[in-house]
Amino acid sequence: MKITDIRLGHLSIPLRTPFKTAVRTVTHVEDVLVTIFTDLDAVGFGSAAPAPAITGDTSGSIRAAIDGPVKKYLPGCAIENFEEVIAQLHTLPGVNTGARAAVDIALHDLFGQLHASPVFKLLGGNKKQLTTDITISLNEPEEMVRDSIEAVRRGFKTLKVKVGNHPEKDMERLRAMRAAVGDAINLRLDANQGWTPEEAVSIIEKMEDEGFGIELVEQPVKGRDLEGLKFVTDRVDIPVVADESAFAPRDVADIIRMRAADMINIKLMKTGGLYHALKICDLAHNAGMECMIGCMMESRISVTAAAHLAGARSIITKIDLDPPLLCSEDPVEGGARYDNDLITLPDDPGFGFISVKES
Repeated sequence: MKITDIRLGHLSIPLRTPFKTAVRTVTHVEDVLVTIFTDLDAVGFGSAAPAPAITGDTSGSIRAAIDGPVKKYLPGCAIENFEEVIAQLHTLPGVNTGARAAVDIALHDLFGQLHASPVFKLLGGNKKQLTTDITISLNEPEEMVRDSIEAVRRGFKTLKVKVGNHPEKDMERLRAMRAAVGDAINLRLDANQGWTPEEAVSIIEKMEDEGFGIELVEQPVKGRDLEGLKFVTDRVDIPVVADESAFAPRDVADIIRMRAADMINIKLMKTGGLYHALKICDLAHNAGMECMIGCMMESRISVTAAAHLAGARSIITKIDLDPPLLCSEDPVEGGARYDNDLITLPDDPGFGFISVKES
């Protein structure tokens, strides 16, 4: 199976409601679509979500990297030489993480098709069903309460709550939400780098004192501030998760060495796809550190790839893959199936995509 062509497209998918965090507001999923064609008529799909505020990648930079170095290298490569091809992709100069992620996902899709197997089984796993949380965007307390009640009504048992723009108001939000949904619902917090280390310790200790029952707190401080992350982790009982601090395997190695966090949030747009994400899983497994699988605001193409990684690696114990649930429409046919919080991975070859309708 040899690669004959690579084509780029665009996906623009409106969200049901704006997605708000401490660093940005999003109204649409805006993905770069990658389609890789082969001489056996097999087609591999991949996608990348531009996130300038987080990864630094724009739609233009992703497209330029694929149109340039990637298209010079990939045509003529054989999927049978998968390990060599994927390793070379990740060493090409001038290719950002978003571009690598989209192409990496499409190559894994073809690899699964070549062997007539779903990717999660090729990677050694057999977990076909996952349970995801759902995100409650950063808004006024009364709106977050309404969103929480609606999510629980739909059957979600874990809410991921965006906080981080104002410590005292964050306490007000959580107090109101916990009162509204009761103690049986899990609450995860994502500060998106919104607090200083001292603020983070202060507010998390208050949460502990008030008995909010918070399951974990994600990225309380700036991503590059590993000392600050460690400062928080050393001083609070609620598990601290590294997200924007953990892009590449070397970042995770530093976090493990410093004991700067209790868990790692893996996102394919940060790692550049499955190739490095698998290395992070191995590092975490060897250190006995659990992982979460997360994503940016992405289409079901890349989210399906992330779900296959979770289905393959037992070290991934927390699932945060809700963007398809937040979209008002879905141009992707096939892939992971959603039934509210339940994600099912079909036994179709590759990632199981059938078609993608471009925007």
